[in-house]
Amino acid sequence: MAPVSGPGTKKGILERLESGQVVVGDGSFLITVEKRGYVMAGLWTPEAVVEHPNAVCQLHMEFLRAGSNVMQTFTFSASEENMESQYFEHAEEAVWAVEVLKESGKPVAATMCIGPEGDKHDVTPGECAVKLVKAGASVIGVNCRFGPDTSLKTIKLMTEGLQAAGLKAHLMVQSLGFHTPDCGKGGFVDLPGYPFGLEPRVATRWDIQKYAREAYNLGVRYIGGCCGFEPYHIRAIAEELAPERGFLPPASEKHGSWGSGLDMHTKPWVRARATREYWENLLPASGRPFCPSLSKPDI
Repeated sequence: MAPVSGPGTKKGILERLESGQVVVGDGSFLITVEKRGYVMAGLWTPEAVVEHPNAVCQLHMEFLRAGSNVMQTFTFSASEENMESQYFEHAEEAVWAVEVLKESGKPVAATMCIGPEGDKHDVTPGECAVKLVKAGASVIGVNCRFGPDTSLKTIKLMTEGLQAAGLKAHLMVQSLGFHTPDCGKGGFVDLPGYPFGLEPRVATRWDIQKYAREAYNLGVRYIGGCCGFEPYHIRAIAEELAPERGFLPPASEKHGSWGSGLDMHTKPWVRARATREYWENLLPASGRPFCPSLSKPDI
């Protein structure tokens, strides 16, 4: 399958989702531009949009080339009142937002920053999903705070809640690019390694291909990422779902499927790794013999 830029016919997001098309989202901004030296950790305010617009544009272009269909604005923590963050950790707040946005007459997508335990008031994921759909959201799901596996568990619970209530909605997932099986209800911000010691938790491209396939099998058609989700992770989503989408992203011109480019390596033992079987079954080591695989959340 040759890499191309994408389907030529322009459609709205609901048209795409209703026809069963996969919509690939973008990935991490604040954590990524902080690592590149353009944002100060702590307040996480996106002053880079003004101070270093070329750096922000570059990251947008990298996500676009990797296969993203949707570019979200870099505005997290950019509200007027004390630079407040823009998370929906409470179903009630999310419902208010949906009700206000419905007045615009445009499709409303609402994702919550929750895990399998539900929101901060103990509203279950299934109940959250029902509330969002009844409020008028056409697309619902989860974003941030939790890793791929945990986010998909939450999506499954939301789906079950909708089914029990006899409701339907398009599903959206944007997980972290980090593995977080040990975090509590508050997500990765409660882990001792947040935000400067998360690198050992970074998902591989193969982890993300698995995430994309499992999300698709759950019925999710808007699939992207949040903090820690780099352009190569987005490319992994686009490549895994290329058979369904019918094309590869431009960035795949420089990436062999399942490591196939390694068959040109000078070392025979590296050439032997140019198979799907090898990468699907690899258990990657952290290289940190005295570090635990899991940690205890501070809260």
